[in-house]
Formats: sequence, structure tokens, C-alpha cells
Amino acid sequence: MPLSDVRHWVFDLDNTLYPRTCRLFDQIDKLITAYVADVTGLDPVPARKLQKDFYRDHGTTLRGLMATRDIDPHHFLSKVHNIDYSPVQPNPDLISAIKALPGQKLIFTNADVGHAEAVIDRLGGSDVFDGVFGIVEADFEPKPFRQPYEKFLLDHGVDAKQAAMFEDMEKNLLTAHEVGMRTVHVIPDASFEDDSLEDFELRRKDDHEHVHHVTDDLSSFLAPFTVR
Repeated sequence: MPLSDVRHWVFDLDNTLYPRTCRLFDQIDKLITAYVADVTGLDPVPARKLQKDFYRDHGTTLRGLMATRDIDPHHFLSKVHNIDYSPVQPNPDLISAIKALPGQKLIFTNADVGHAEAVIDRLGGSDVFDGVFGIVEADFEPKPFRQPYEKFLLDHGVDAKQAAMFEDMEKNLLTAHEVGMRTVHVIPDASFEDDSLEDFELRRKDDHEHVHHVTDDLSSFLAPFTVR
């Protein structure tokens, strides 16, 4: 699936535009566990298990809490994104490559716009992206469910046949493929071990036809498609 004719470049945010090795999302993960524990009254270990069960069954822990508890999603987002963003380092090579891509550059994330803007600012790309489609814009329906993809495409005027999606979670690329987008799986360096992920998060499907490209170096991967 070539990318030479792509005119809509769609990027996930967390662990995609910044490396998983900086462990920014670890902070969010711990705050989500604490939030689940606070809402349910569970101790940390069973709260952590429930958090992962929600993520597996509902797409996000937030969606699971909304389905089973009477919580304010905006309160949840403000709590779990109250983090230190300094682990995200400026990445001029990546930002320069994205800026030089032909066409529209967008972020599609299960986080909120405020979190995305904080990350983009740390990367040095506050003037690069044409829009951010976050969980609020998706009416709190997360990837990988199909509805937010369709709403994203409609809201931003994206032609799926001329779009490529870059994402660290393979399961989110399956829906992108189904709606007609090219897909790129962004993975960490092979030497990186992450004990925060469950087996179901790491597991790849035997049928890989929905993953068109794989890279552990996003800047270098994008370079051939830039217009200088």
C-alpha cells in the first residue's frame, strides 16, 4: 500500500508522536488506576485489574467507568492528565518531517485536546497540525470503535482513500483499514521492554493485512514523502 498519494496524514498521539521510552503515559496510567480506586473503593491491585478490564472491553477505562459508574468524563480527563510533561523532549527532525508532508496533518487521539496540545508544544510543533480530534469530539466513543473514525473523517473533510494513519496500538489500525485508510504501525525499539502492558495489548493478529507498514523510527519513515 504505497503512501505517495496520501494527502491526509493522521497521527495518534501517545506513544506515537513521542517515544514510549520516555514513559510519559506511565504517569497517566498510574493516575487512571488511582481514579478507579477512588471511584470504586477498591485497593490498588484490584483497581488496576478493573482498569485493564474496562480498557479491553470498552476501548478506554473512561468509557468503562461511564458505562458502569456515574462519573463526569471531564473531571476524569482533568485528573488523569495532571502530569509532568517534561519527559517529552523537543523533536525537530520529526516536526520538520511532518511539516513538510503534502496536505493535511491531523491528530486523532483517545485523549483530550488539552493533553494533545501540551505534548505538541513540548515536541516543538504548535504550528504544524491542522486539527486535533480528541475523545470529547468523539462524544467519548474511543478508538477502535468505528463511530469515532467516521465522525473524524466527516468533521475534518478527510477522504479515507487518500489518508494514512500512524498508530502504536495495532487494534486501532484494524478499523482504520476497514474505513479505507492506509496504516502504519509505530512500534518501540526492539530493545525496549514495557511491563505496564497486558498480553492482550501486545498481541498481534495472525492476519496482518490491516497493517500496511511498520516503523520504529517515525522521522526517517516520513522523510521520503516530504516536499522540501
